[in-house]
Amino acid sequence: MADHETSTIHRTNAELYEALSKGDDIKVCEICRELPDGPFHILTIHNDSVLHIACYYKRDNLVLQLINQLPHDQHNKLTIKNGAGNTLLHATATNNKTVGAAMKMLPLAPSLLTMTDNNGETALFRAARYGKTKIFCFLEEQVSQKSLNEDTDLRRTFFFRDDKATILHVAIHSENFELAFKIAKSYPTLIDERDGDGMTALQLLACKPSAFASVFKDNHFKRFIYKFIDSSPIEGYSRVPIVKKIQKQMLKRESAKKVGMFLIKSDASWEATEPMSNQNRIKLHRFGAIAHGDIIINAPTPDSPLFLATKSGCTEIVKEILQVYPQAVEHIDEDGRDILHVAIKYRRIDIYYTVISMKNPLTRLRGKIDKRGNSILHMVGIKVRDQKAESDIRSPALRLRDDLLLFESVKNICTGLTTLQVNNDGLTAEQLFIENNAQLRIEAKEWMKSTAEHCSIIAVLIATVAFAAAYTVPGGPNQNTGYPLLKNQPFFIVFALADALSLTFSLTSVIIFLSILTSSFRLKDFKTSLHNKLLLGLTVLILSVSMMMVAFAATLILIISSKQDWTNILLYIVSFFPVTVFVCSYVSLYKLLIEAFKERVKEIIASVSPTCDVESPHTMQYSGTSSQAPTTSLTKLTTSSCV
Repeated sequence: MADHETSTIHRTNAELYEALSKGDDIKVCEICRELPDGPFHILTIHNDSVLHIACYYKRDNLVLQLINQLPHDQHNKLTIKNGAGNTLLHATATNNKTVGAAMKMLPLAPSLLTMTDNNGETALFRAARYGKTKIFCFLEEQVSQKSLNEDTDLRRTFFFRDDKATILHVAIHSENFELAFKIAKSYPTLIDERDGDGMTALQLLACKPSAFASVFKDNHFKRFIYKFIDSSPIEGYSRVPIVKKIQKQMLKRESAKKVGMFLIKSDASWEATEPMSNQNRIKLHRFGAIAHGDIIINAPTPDSPLFLATKSGCTEIVKEILQVYPQAVEHIDEDGRDILHVAIKYRRIDIYYTVISMKNPLTRLRGKIDKRGNSILHMVGIKVRDQKAESDIRSPALRLRDDLLLFESVKNICTGLTTLQVNNDGLTAEQLFIENNAQLRIEAKEWMKSTAEHCSIIAVLIATVAFAAAYTVPGGPNQNTGYPLLKNQPFFIVFALADALSLTFSLTSVIIFLSILTSSFRLKDFKTSLHNKLLLGLTVLILSVSMMMVAFAATLILIISSKQDWTNILLYIVSFFPVTVFVCSYVSLYKLLIEAFKERVKEIIASVSPTCDVESPHTMQYSGTSSQAPTTSLTKLTTSSCV
């Protein structure tokens, strides 16, 4: 008998669940009328009732119908909880389409407003965590009717969770920045509250670089759309999926900036700084006792928002903090590091560039030594890269080049004494850089040799074909004179010139690539010399391929061309298709090599251009302002300019 009842319950649950999934409200209501518990019937293994599932599925009309079926003596059952401790009001807080259901429940069971789940979240807190603005505003209105200012415990019930996180924390953590801004304005006392990890809302925001970065920087088509659409459309988002996606990203970015600016004005965590390091601690040799600070003590609290934003790459947060509180640039963390140490270590080049453009503060920051005896020049050799799925996929040679350029740039702004600093491990900055980049240097050498070898093979093949084509001219030779039969045709001249240029360019590229293969591969060669050779070699090789295709096109036109223009156009397209494929295959590498070439040109210009006086024994070579910092390369870091 028990087995029969269990089987019946399982069939009923299956019918109910299927009806809820398919949106069959009539069948759900009919089944519930026949059940002893009605809509409070437990439907899932997690103790969710029919009403719970209806709320989760955003079925506002169904929820209202089920509640209307309840007799008055069962209204107290509206406080039923599932296995996670969620009430029906918690379930409505997960979406904006069940506000009507929430409005119906609360008068019947007012205690739902203060009930918490197993994590200590009220329905209001849950709405903030899911970023559902409509249901949050409704619940907030109900909460505001209570005397929260007079009842501290009740206030904590609504705004705090068991792990000390606030509604502002969870709104930022789930990247619902519009709602976070509303909460911050309405409840400013929550701004300085810390969660269980000791993090304030601004610190959490500083750890979200993706909220500020453009995800379309590598997609030219999306970038074009990005520039010409409105991020806040009056009549809602576009119905075109790609435009809608870009609009949402733009709105998210702008909302993040807005909430960041608001939170920064209330933050002064940078004032809790470590004392300035004693400049007498500078060591110029590795002998004798090591200075104090050999032991690093972990900070009891997280870094300040300024340093967290620097580490995570939230450039907008850093710039806004330095604009509101320019004196925050003096902040020192518990490792004795200033913002330059951190920016260089984490390769935040745009932030580094922003700081060094602040002329007067730079004179104080450039000589700072951390507790491990490391100057800012040492930080170039102590890099920490992002652990992301889309990691740095550039070639080792290009990565080593960027590190060398950064080393030179940092060295140019350091004091002479700082460049001689020996850290607690007895290493100068140059020794540390060479030691930590030994493996990268080996990989860069192998990549450069491999690239030069492969390109040399292509160049030799092109030279062979071009040389052979010179003796098998189109149309053949005149049997009596030996001269080509088509020598008087205009396209024959094109063929001859193109073939000669193809042979010349290919042999030139072979010589260039051989010079790379026979190079000594010194560390300094990876800064510009090797890259410029590779750029020149690729340029000449592409020209060689192009000329070979011109010769091929001229041959086709001389032999099989007709009087019709469309035939010639078709032949041109077919002939140059391989060139297009070849260029597209190397365009990414070519762009990076051009950047290396620009570096060399800028160095030459900097060496002959007058510079402004800066209180440093070295020439500071950089250009631009803090509002024009580069984001992906070191192109501007070595250009001479006045600050």
